Amino acid sequence: MKTKEVMVLEDLLGSNKKIANQIRKKLTDKGILTINLLSSPGSGKTTLLESLSEILAPEYKMAVIEGDIETERDAERIRAKGIPAWQIITGGACHLEAKMIGKLFPKIPADLDFLFIENVGNLVCPASFDLGENIRCVLLSIPEGDDKPKKYPKAFTTSHCLIISKTDLAPALPFNIEQAKKEALEINPNLKLLTTSAQSGTGIKELAEYFIESLQKIRRTNA
Repeated sequence: MKTKEVMVLEDLLGSNKKIANQIRKKLTDKGILTINLLSSPGSGKTTLLESLSEILAPEYKMAVIEGDIETERDAERIRAKGIPAWQIITGGACHLEAKMIGKLFPKIPADLDFLFIENVGNLVCPASFDLGENIRCVLLSIPEGDDKPKKYPKAFTTSHCLIISKTDLAPALPFNIEQAKKEALEINPNLKLLTTSAQSGTGIKELAEYFIESLQKIRRTNA
Protein backbone atom coordinates (compact mmCIF):
# COMPACT_ATOMS: atom_id res chain seq x y z
CA MET A 1 0.00 0.00 0.00
CA LYS A 2 2.80 2.42 0.83
CA THR A 3 4.44 1.73 -2.53
CA LYS A 4 1.19 2.51 -4.34
CA GLU A 5 0.75 5.74 -2.37
CA VAL A 6 4.27 6.87 -3.26
CA MET A 7 3.73 6.02 -6.93
CA VAL A 8 0.45 7.95 -7.05
CA LEU A 9 2.08 10.98 -5.43
CA GLU A 10 5.02 10.83 -7.85
CA ASP A 11 2.61 10.63 -10.80
CA LEU A 12 0.63 13.58 -9.47
CA LEU A 13 3.70 15.74 -8.89
CA GLY A 14 5.22 14.71 -12.22
CA SER A 15 2.07 15.68 -14.11
CA ASN A 16 1.83 18.94 -12.13
CA LYS A 17 5.47 19.79 -12.94
CA LYS A 18 4.90 19.22 -16.66
CA ILE A 19 1.89 21.55 -16.71
CA ALA A 20 3.73 24.10 -14.55
CA ASN A 21 6.65 24.18 -16.97
CA GLN A 22 4.27 24.79 -19.87
CA ILE A 23 2.58 27.64 -17.97
CA ARG A 24 5.92 29.19 -17.03
CA LYS A 25 7.17 29.13 -20.63
CA LYS A 26 3.97 30.60 -22.07
CA LEU A 27 3.79 33.43 -19.52
CA THR A 28 7.52 34.16 -19.59
CA ASP A 29 7.48 34.25 -23.41
CA LYS A 30 4.81 36.94 -23.13
CA GLY A 31 7.01 38.92 -20.75
CA ILE A 32 4.77 38.26 -17.72
CA LEU A 33 6.39 37.75 -14.32
CA THR A 34 4.43 35.25 -12.22
CA ILE A 35 4.72 35.34 -8.42
CA ASN A 36 3.35 32.60 -6.16
CA LEU A 37 2.62 33.74 -2.58
CA LEU A 38 2.66 31.06 0.15
CA SER A 39 1.86 31.52 3.82
CA SER A 40 -0.28 30.51 6.75
CA PRO A 41 -3.83 31.89 6.87
CA GLY A 42 -3.98 35.49 8.06
CA SER A 43 -0.38 36.41 7.32
CA GLY A 44 -1.48 39.36 5.21
CA LYS A 45 -1.13 38.19 1.60
CA THR A 46 -4.20 40.03 0.32
CA THR A 47 -3.40 43.20 2.24
CA LEU A 48 0.14 43.07 0.88
CA LEU A 49 -1.20 42.82 -2.68
CA GLU A 50 -3.49 45.77 -2.05
CA SER A 51 -0.51 47.84 -0.91
CA LEU A 52 1.65 46.67 -3.84
CA SER A 53 -1.07 47.63 -6.29
CA GLU A 54 -0.81 51.26 -5.19
CA ILE A 55 2.83 51.28 -6.30
CA LEU A 56 2.69 48.95 -9.31
CA ALA A 57 -0.71 49.58 -10.87
CA PRO A 58 -0.16 53.19 -11.95
CA GLU A 59 2.66 52.09 -14.27
CA TYR A 60 2.33 48.33 -14.69
CA LYS A 61 -0.52 45.96 -15.48
CA MET A 62 -1.08 43.38 -12.78
CA ALA A 63 -3.66 40.69 -12.09
CA VAL A 64 -4.26 38.23 -9.27
CA ILE A 65 -5.38 34.62 -9.01
CA GLU A 66 -6.84 33.92 -5.57
CA GLY A 67 -6.97 30.45 -4.05
CA ASP A 68 -9.30 29.72 -1.15
CA ILE A 69 -11.28 26.79 0.19
CA GLU A 70 -14.48 28.88 0.11
CA THR A 71 -15.77 32.41 -0.74
CA GLU A 72 -14.60 35.08 -3.20
CA ARG A 73 -13.79 37.60 -0.48
CA ASP A 74 -10.11 38.04 -1.34
CA ALA A 75 -10.79 38.39 -5.06
CA GLU A 76 -13.48 40.97 -4.32
CA ARG A 77 -10.99 43.02 -2.30
CA ILE A 78 -8.51 43.01 -5.18
CA ARG A 79 -11.20 43.89 -7.75
CA ALA A 80 -12.21 46.84 -5.56
CA LYS A 81 -8.71 48.20 -6.25
CA GLY A 82 -9.39 48.07 -9.99
CA ILE A 83 -7.17 44.99 -10.44
CA PRO A 84 -8.43 41.96 -12.43
CA ALA A 85 -8.79 38.99 -10.09
CA TRP A 86 -10.01 35.42 -10.54
CA GLN A 87 -11.02 33.25 -7.62
CA ILE A 88 -10.28 29.53 -7.50
CA ILE A 89 -12.45 27.86 -4.85
CA THR A 90 -10.88 24.51 -3.99
CA GLY A 91 -13.83 23.21 -1.98
CA GLY A 92 -11.57 21.69 0.66
CA ALA A 93 -8.25 21.12 -1.11
CA CYS A 94 -5.39 22.66 0.84
CA HIS A 95 -3.39 23.94 -2.16
CA LEU A 96 -3.58 25.09 -5.75
CA GLU A 97 -2.29 22.93 -8.61
CA ALA A 98 -0.91 23.91 -12.00
CA LYS A 99 -3.92 22.51 -13.86
CA MET A 100 -6.16 24.96 -11.96
CA ILE A 101 -4.02 27.84 -13.20
CA GLY A 102 -4.05 26.40 -16.72
CA LYS A 103 -7.86 26.50 -16.85
CA LEU A 104 -7.72 30.27 -16.38
CA PHE A 105 -5.34 30.83 -19.27
CA PRO A 106 -8.02 32.09 -21.69
CA LYS A 107 -8.87 34.86 -19.21
CA ILE A 108 -5.31 36.09 -18.58
CA PRO A 109 -4.53 39.22 -20.68
CA ALA A 110 -1.47 38.85 -22.91
CA ASP A 111 -0.24 42.36 -22.05
CA LEU A 112 0.14 41.82 -18.30
CA ASP A 113 3.35 42.69 -16.51
CA PHE A 114 2.70 40.85 -13.24
CA LEU A 115 0.53 37.85 -12.40
CA PHE A 116 0.27 37.21 -8.67
CA ILE A 117 -1.04 33.89 -7.37
CA GLU A 118 -2.24 33.99 -3.78
CA ASN A 119 -2.16 30.35 -2.73
CA VAL A 120 -4.42 28.70 -0.16
CA GLY A 121 -3.33 29.63 3.37
CA ASN A 122 -1.10 26.71 4.36
CA LEU A 123 2.64 26.27 4.90
CA VAL A 124 2.62 22.54 4.09
CA CYS A 125 0.78 21.36 0.94
CA PRO A 126 1.37 24.37 -1.38
CA ALA A 127 5.14 23.95 -1.05
CA SER A 128 5.03 20.72 -3.09
CA PHE A 129 3.19 22.14 -6.11
CA ASP A 130 4.88 24.29 -8.74
CA LEU A 131 2.29 26.57 -10.35
CA GLY A 132 4.47 27.83 -13.17
CA GLU A 133 5.75 30.81 -11.21
CA ASN A 134 9.01 32.64 -11.81
CA ILE A 135 9.26 33.66 -8.16
CA ARG A 136 7.90 31.94 -5.07
CA CYS A 137 7.58 34.09 -1.96
CA VAL A 138 6.79 32.78 1.49
CA LEU A 139 5.26 35.19 4.01
CA LEU A 140 5.90 34.90 7.73
CA SER A 141 3.91 37.31 9.87
CA ILE A 142 4.94 38.59 13.28
CA PRO A 143 1.93 37.05 15.12
CA GLU A 144 2.89 33.55 13.90
CA GLY A 145 6.15 33.35 15.83
CA ASP A 146 9.76 33.25 14.63
CA ASP A 147 10.16 29.45 14.73
CA LYS A 148 8.37 28.59 11.47
CA PRO A 149 11.33 28.23 9.03
CA LYS A 150 12.64 25.07 10.66
CA LYS A 151 9.19 23.75 11.60
CA TYR A 152 7.92 24.02 8.02
CA PRO A 153 11.18 23.89 6.04
CA LYS A 154 9.88 22.98 2.58
CA ALA A 155 7.93 26.24 2.28
CA PHE A 156 11.22 28.07 2.83
CA THR A 157 13.63 25.81 0.93
CA THR A 158 11.45 25.98 -2.21
CA SER A 159 11.02 29.76 -2.09
CA HIS A 160 13.10 32.53 -3.62
CA CYS A 161 11.99 35.24 -1.22
CA LEU A 162 11.02 35.48 2.45
CA ILE A 163 8.71 38.35 3.32
CA ILE A 164 8.36 39.00 7.03
CA SER A 165 5.01 40.77 7.27
CA LYS A 166 3.12 42.83 9.86
CA THR A 167 6.36 44.21 11.29
CA ASP A 168 4.41 47.09 12.85
CA LEU A 169 3.35 44.51 15.48
CA ALA A 170 6.94 43.56 16.39
CA PRO A 171 7.18 45.84 19.46
CA ALA A 172 4.16 44.14 21.01
CA LEU A 173 5.00 40.50 20.33
CA PRO A 174 7.92 38.17 21.17
CA PHE A 175 9.12 37.73 17.58
CA ASN A 176 12.86 37.85 16.98
CA ILE A 177 13.18 39.06 13.37
CA GLU A 178 16.93 38.45 13.18
CA GLN A 179 16.52 34.92 14.53
CA ALA A 180 13.83 34.15 11.96
CA LYS A 181 16.08 35.44 9.17
CA LYS A 182 19.04 33.45 10.49
CA GLU A 183 17.10 30.16 10.64
CA ALA A 184 15.60 30.75 7.19
CA LEU A 185 19.04 31.36 5.69
CA GLU A 186 20.44 28.28 7.41
CA ILE A 187 18.05 26.08 5.42
CA ASN A 188 18.06 28.25 2.26
CA PRO A 189 21.09 30.56 1.92
CA ASN A 190 19.73 31.96 -1.38
CA LEU A 191 16.59 33.51 0.09
CA LYS A 192 15.95 37.17 -0.62
CA LEU A 193 14.92 38.69 2.73
CA LEU A 194 12.42 41.54 3.01
CA THR A 195 10.57 42.99 6.00
CA THR A 196 7.24 44.70 5.39
CA SER A 197 4.23 46.30 6.99
CA ALA A 198 1.23 47.00 4.80
CA GLN A 199 -0.18 49.17 7.59
CA SER A 200 2.79 51.52 7.87
CA GLY A 201 4.09 51.02 4.34
CA THR A 202 7.48 49.82 5.55
CA GLY A 203 9.29 47.74 2.94
CA ILE A 204 6.49 47.82 0.34
CA LYS A 205 8.46 50.01 -2.06
CA GLU A 206 11.51 47.74 -1.73
CA LEU A 207 9.36 44.67 -2.42
CA ALA A 208 7.86 46.34 -5.50
CA GLU A 209 11.36 47.20 -6.73
CA TYR A 210 12.42 43.57 -6.31
CA PHE A 211 9.52 42.45 -8.52
CA ILE A 212 10.20 45.18 -11.09
CA GLU A 213 13.87 44.19 -11.30
CA SER A 214 12.84 40.53 -11.71
CA LEU A 215 10.42 41.48 -14.49
CA GLN A 216 13.12 43.41 -16.31
CA LYS A 217 15.47 40.45 -15.95
CA ILE A 218 13.12 37.94 -17.61
CA ARG A 219 12.40 40.40 -20.41
CA ARG A 220 16.11 40.97 -21.04
CA THR A 221 16.61 37.21 -21.14
CA ASN A 222 13.82 36.81 -23.70
CA ALA A 223 14.90 39.77 -25.85
